[in-house]
Amino acid sequence: MSTHTAEPLATVEIAKTLGLLPEEFEKIKQILGRVPNFTELSVYSVMWSEHCSYKNSIKYLKTLPRKGSRLLVEAGEENAGLVDIGNGLACAFKIESHNHPSAIEPYQGAATGVGGIHRDIFTMGARPIASLNSLRFGSLESAKTRHLLKGVVHGIGGYGNAFGVPTVAGEVYFDECYEVNPLVNAMSVGIVHANKTVSATSHGAGNSVYIVGSATGKDGIHGATFASEEITEDSADKLPSVQVGDPFQEKLLLEATLELIELDAIIGMQDMGAAGITCSTCEMSAKGEHGMRIDLDKVPTRQQNMRPFEILLSESQERMLIVVKPGREADIQAVYDKWDVSCVKIGEVTEGGLIEYYMHGELVAQVPAESLVLGGGAPVYDREFREPAYFQEYQQFSIDSVQQPADLKAVGLFLAAQPNIASKRWVYRQYDSMVGLNNLQTNHPSDAAVIRLTESDKSLAVTVDCNSRYVNVDPYKGAAIAVCEAARNIVCTGAEPVAITNCLNFGNPYNPEVYWQFVNAIKGMGDACRKLETPVTGGNVSFYNQSSDSGPVFPTPTIGMLGILDKPAHHTTLNFKADGNLIYLLGDSKNDINSSEYLVRWHNETKSSGPFFSLEAEAHLQKGVLTIIKEGLLQSAHDISEGGLFINLLESAMAGGLGFNITTDANFRTDAYLFGEAQSRVVVTITPAQQAAFEQRAGALGLPFRALGTVTANTDLTINGTNWGPLSQFDEAYNTALENIMEGDKMP
Repeated sequence: MSTHTAEPLATVEIAKTLGLLPEEFEKIKQILGRVPNFTELSVYSVMWSEHCSYKNSIKYLKTLPRKGSRLLVEAGEENAGLVDIGNGLACAFKIESHNHPSAIEPYQGAATGVGGIHRDIFTMGARPIASLNSLRFGSLESAKTRHLLKGVVHGIGGYGNAFGVPTVAGEVYFDECYEVNPLVNAMSVGIVHANKTVSATSHGAGNSVYIVGSATGKDGIHGATFASEEITEDSADKLPSVQVGDPFQEKLLLEATLELIELDAIIGMQDMGAAGITCSTCEMSAKGEHGMRIDLDKVPTRQQNMRPFEILLSESQERMLIVVKPGREADIQAVYDKWDVSCVKIGEVTEGGLIEYYMHGELVAQVPAESLVLGGGAPVYDREFREPAYFQEYQQFSIDSVQQPADLKAVGLFLAAQPNIASKRWVYRQYDSMVGLNNLQTNHPSDAAVIRLTESDKSLAVTVDCNSRYVNVDPYKGAAIAVCEAARNIVCTGAEPVAITNCLNFGNPYNPEVYWQFVNAIKGMGDACRKLETPVTGGNVSFYNQSSDSGPVFPTPTIGMLGILDKPAHHTTLNFKADGNLIYLLGDSKNDINSSEYLVRWHNETKSSGPFFSLEAEAHLQKGVLTIIKEGLLQSAHDISEGGLFINLLESAMAGGLGFNITTDANFRTDAYLFGEAQSRVVVTITPAQQAAFEQRAGALGLPFRALGTVTANTDLTINGTNWGPLSQFDEAYNTALENIMEGDKMP
């Protein structure tokens, strides 16, 4: 082949600097039948990075359940999962990470994470209707953590609010393990008519290839490689790897693209995310079993004299690649001109599987598309794994080693103000949650966000969940709990869980103990998904969340879950409704405080196994709760999670402006009963008139239940005959804790 005169042949040393292993360099030479030049090696370096190829994870990802009666595409087939929700509609949804960029430049890192995940949704033809996020930071005692939190929240709000999609739900956790490596996971949910979806494919020799959206700059170059290495002291020097977002440009791109889809003028379309033009040209070509000729000098750029590899690897935001049907070029141009969005032809589809990149008429790189992509020629590894020494040590913990406090009210107040439990209103007040007016969560709080569909009588229930401490102490159990907790939240709204997307955040896969965590978390997730019949639609793997100083973060397999609420009458909220309503606990209590916020924060004990969990019991409980909800027997439902039964009751009381009077079970330690986090438990309320019917139905369904007490008009909290004080005292602690810290007043 002829090569660009400025393109030297690559060496194994250059390959190493680009993140490729020596054996991978040799494999590239075999594929090409020659030594690659620098541009070609750059292309392989990003496409074979962990971020793009999943080379260290795909073997185990393939073990997850990826088929289901509602799935319209299997995991990995398209940019996002696609679920049939009835009435001719489908839901596209996906979660992805933007961890490393957010650690270096929190505002733009988080903002472009939001923008990127929304593009994955609307390039499939779906209009984004909801945004969620899952965030992890270090201790709030750290000025760095507070700086990162402010920047990330500002970035999410700044992009999402301007783009016009409501942020409806999320979670924020704090632990010292995230001090160097914060986690920023963004999820988007969109709606599309099932017969109007767009595929990320390319075919038809001679068909035109267009780049649309923003001009290409030097921001984000080697961003995929940057995401596939550990954070170090030198990472700040890689600030150009962080992309810069423009939500207003993305809004124009969205509206133009959805209008374009109505014309039925395109063959395929893909967002330019990680690896930019390289990824979109290669993946679309490989899927369509064709090639492309791309003229890089025709790509609109923001800087002069950009080199071929810079144009190819740039991750500038708000860009997409489109393959146009024959004779429809003018139609495409007219739509994007109308919306004042750049639309430029940069190449055409070719026969065969070669991607040829030209610069001013000279061939600068020639690579087989199939050799670059996941599921094609990209390498696949099965790394060594080893059970960590701490695992068996943590299994030895006994509740008998912990003395029960004399003043349990003090514990309750303390827990209510803990950052992992307390209200996150300082965060969510910076987000627009009401744009579109279909978020039912604002006025009707429930365990998952509920979004009304304007073209159907159905609603969607969505949530994100993962208690990473549980996963750290027992990856199999913890990942299964993450799936079940998400499903339990969906069920408590009255919706049926139908599918998940996941964002798998782990340390360095070359660390055998980290890889052991990953392998066992995948097994736990898979078993839970199979049991609950919630297949995996796709997601993201983020390795290398680790530093030499602080070690790996807690393994954090974040679960984004979708549920379908068939009828508005089934929508169930968590708030107490009326004086005299009866409070019941569904599920079995345990003498268990393992890995609870109570054990970790009050007793400073971090070495315990995960909380009690039974997958069989969980599935049985969820099925029973959903049945009772649909039969109209419940006034409220709220699952027990962080903080245990007491925090559950407190949240329902605060949401309803009512108090409660309950009695604990003398068969269990009072602290375990109130603050333990044993799984598979839900608190419900009923009217006195419903009592007989409720107890009969719960018994018939085989659901363990126990009457706890009553909702009270006076707002005092009474437990075992002792008045713990007014609701307002706990409300103040719960609702002001985080904002007091962030506004510099005091630590709890």
